[in-house]
Amino acid sequence: MKGLFLLALKLLLGDRGKFATLVIGISFAVFLMMQMTSMFFGIIQHSAANIINIGARMWVMDPAIRTPLNSIPMPSYILDAVRSIPGVEYAEPLYMGAGLVHLEDGTYQPVTIIGLDDATLMGRPNLVAGNVLDIYRTNAFFVVKDGNYAKLGNPGIGATFEINDHRGIIAGIAQVPLGGLFGIPTLYTTYTRATEDLPPTRYSISYILVQPKRSQDIPEIEEQVRKLGYLALTNQGFIRRNDRFYEFQTAMGINILIMTLISFIVGLSIAGETFYMFVLDNLERFGALKAIGARGSDLIRMIVFQALVVGFLGYGLGVLFSSALIGFSRLRIPNYAAVINYQNLLLAFAMVLVISVISSYIGIRRVIRIDPFDVFRS
Repeated sequence: MKGLFLLALKLLLGDRGKFATLVIGISFAVFLMMQMTSMFFGIIQHSAANIINIGARMWVMDPAIRTPLNSIPMPSYILDAVRSIPGVEYAEPLYMGAGLVHLEDGTYQPVTIIGLDDATLMGRPNLVAGNVLDIYRTNAFFVVKDGNYAKLGNPGIGATFEINDHRGIIAGIAQVPLGGLFGIPTLYTTYTRATEDLPPTRYSISYILVQPKRSQDIPEIEEQVRKLGYLALTNQGFIRRNDRFYEFQTAMGINILIMTLISFIVGLSIAGETFYMFVLDNLERFGALKAIGARGSDLIRMIVFQALVVGFLGYGLGVLFSSALIGFSRLRIPNYAAVINYQNLLLAFAMVLVISVISSYIGIRRVIRIDPFDVFRS
């Protein structure tokens, strides 16, 4: 059997032009599939940036909320009710809203403002410059240094700006695990200052961040909050709710799915046609093998082996090129959202296997019908 596989490899490498065409075709298809799925997973991940960056164990919110950007304010009595639930260790309010910053050069820049509980600062980011206690200074804000930081003019500590006709001072520079999706800078301040500086609404609590005493208390907390007419979700539950919104309630998911299928069809058509031509060019050799005693199953194994060799080479090169382009783009484009994870790697791998199976099937149908007598007669 090892000899048959070695012979199959020599036949495959014998026509270097068709071999290169097969590998390049599958590589190109994998490259496109990886780009599409990486963009999809990157957008989904960055859309949940505020959930991931704040990192609360549980979130209490209005049931109509689908993404963290569309917060619906809650009355203050809900905070007191949540704190009274037996399984809650502590619960703190969080404000999340939009503001408009007037920069020193006269331009305006939309920002996301996150107001942390004054007493605990629950959900605060890690500072790379400044002291966390400086947030209590007059008009103090922490700015997140991410891909959108430059839109505020790369402010340092002590820089001043105007936000909603209020004076603001940068008191610290923060770093978060994940940048936002929509290119909007983020400012952190205290809950009291956020609700004072932004246009007031009837209620001001966007979310309630909850720390349960034990993991076993989470179902009871969820049930008690549901009885209040609101929704309690774990951190991962809120991320999944956000993901489902972008996957199924926007056009993004279906558009990227269509592009991924087009990439798959391109790779399948190139690989299938080229592999069939390769088999036709080697019909005499396969017929000779059959004439000297090779069984049909042996020929099938050879063709499947050839298809898998081409598929794995194309997969590796496609992933390599895609990873290199994504890595270069992330260095040059601050807000580039594409990300490679095990999910899109497995998806591309599964599609390459399908391409290999269908391509080998096309060749197998032709080889099985070979009559050695016809080969030698010709």
